Amino acid sequence: MREDFKYANLIAPCGMNCGLCIGHLREKRPCGGCFKKDDENKPKVCRSCVIVNCNLLSETESGFCYDCEKYPCNRLKNLDKRYRTKYGMSMIENLAYIKNHGLEKFIKNEEEKWRCKICGYGLSVHRDYCINCKTEISQNTY
Repeated sequence: MREDFKYANLIAPCGMNCGLCIGHLREKRPCGGCFKKDDENKPKVCRSCVIVNCNLLSETESGFCYDCEKYPCNRLKNLDKRYRTKYGMSMIENLAYIKNHGLEKFIKNEEEKWRCKICGYGLSVHRDYCINCKTEISQNTY
């Protein structure tokens, strides 16, 4: 069962922190995250996501992919590879952390890890600079 606290619904079943997505952080028409249904601001690729719409997900106790009998499925492995390569972030590592330490601790760590060290604004995994102060960010900084 998903924990009920601020930002819990911004963590997708695949381990993506939707709070780091440029779609969520943009000023105009921000996306509400994977769990916000009927969100016209959600990118098309997210609306048709095969992971968040997976039938097996409803059979898991936690609502996360790590509880699935097919974990890690090819879809998740491909997504993880793309994010590790392009953005230096691993969905599978995120899921392991959530499973071992809990969602609340994961979110607390994410808030610290993905904060601009210059202005304190939340960073986007999809940008190599702070969208607030424009400071360049290297993947090694995360």
